Amino acid sequence: MKLPLKITSSNITILATIVLFCSLYAIGSALFDSFFSMQVFLNLFVDNAFLIIVATGLAFVIITGGIDLSVASLIALVSVISAIMLQAGIHPFVVMPAVLILGTVFGLLQGYLICKFHIHPWIVTLGGMFLARGTCFLISPESIVIDNPTYSAISNYRIPFFGEGTISIGVVIALITVAAAVYVSRYTAFGRNVYAIGGNERSAELMGLPVYATKLAVYTLSGFCSALSGIVFTFYMLSGYGLHLMGGEMDAIAACVIGGILLTGGFGFVVGPMLGVLSTGVIQTIIMFQGTLSSWWTKIVIGFLLFAFIALQRAIVSRRERNRNPQTAKKLKRISLT
Repeated sequence: MKLPLKITSSNITILATIVLFCSLYAIGSALFDSFFSMQVFLNLFVDNAFLIIVATGLAFVIITGGIDLSVASLIALVSVISAIMLQAGIHPFVVMPAVLILGTVFGLLQGYLICKFHIHPWIVTLGGMFLARGTCFLISPESIVIDNPTYSAISNYRIPFFGEGTISIGVVIALITVAAAVYVSRYTAFGRNVYAIGGNERSAELMGLPVYATKLAVYTLSGFCSALSGIVFTFYMLSGYGLHLMGGEMDAIAACVIGGILLTGGFGFVVGPMLGVLSTGVIQTIIMFQGTLSSWWTKIVIGFLLFAFIALQRAIVSRRERNRNPQTAKKLKRISLT
């Protein structure tokens, strides 16, 4: 009997993430009576909508072989600027486009520095992280409560979903973002260029692909997604604070890795980060239901998962290298035996 789905090196990571999520959810359902409910499942999206958005944007950067460490700091900056503008009486539907433009320009400038001057992305985005976080505290060292009626209404609004279950507007935005990202990655020239550059940037240049423009675009996209995530996070928290999401960039990177995005670039499904976020969300929910465990156990478990998925990725890369160069692999094996 032929299996409907063949497991290959191209899909094994995403299948592993799906199996991980289902296993974790099954464990939670077996341990706690009320765990297996529609609202608990939907709360995974409600509580992590902002992280799904930022991780999806970051996935494009990682697939090209880059990194963006400024994403969480930019979210905090968006929350602070939004709070200040709303306090100043600026209309919410002016504030939202303004911070989206801010995030997009922020990402564009980082991409320009990386591409134009060939500076390593770690250096540029690390500087962007400090710049955004420092600007937050320059604007206000204290948390700013958002009491704008429009933001409060959006924050409290719930959309009925499958009977008694409800989701927030942030979840809708996150799902639209993921759907758009999947379409772009699979069915557009830009998406194909992203994977080609991540696979081998030099080969992409020789093929005549727009390497400079594509890399510039992915950092711009990451900035836009960070700003959009900042808006959703502001709806969720109803406050602006420079300490929001300290270390959140690591959570986004972890979601990408657990979701099957190869850190060296050129491989992965854009839907993977969302599954990675949901998997870490299930871990947090299990610990919350348990009640006596420290929340730091979430970080410990995620750390083990990262080691496991990085090892899996390394095995995939090694296998691909052997398949591409079978003669070289045979020679290396012969040498190792002598």
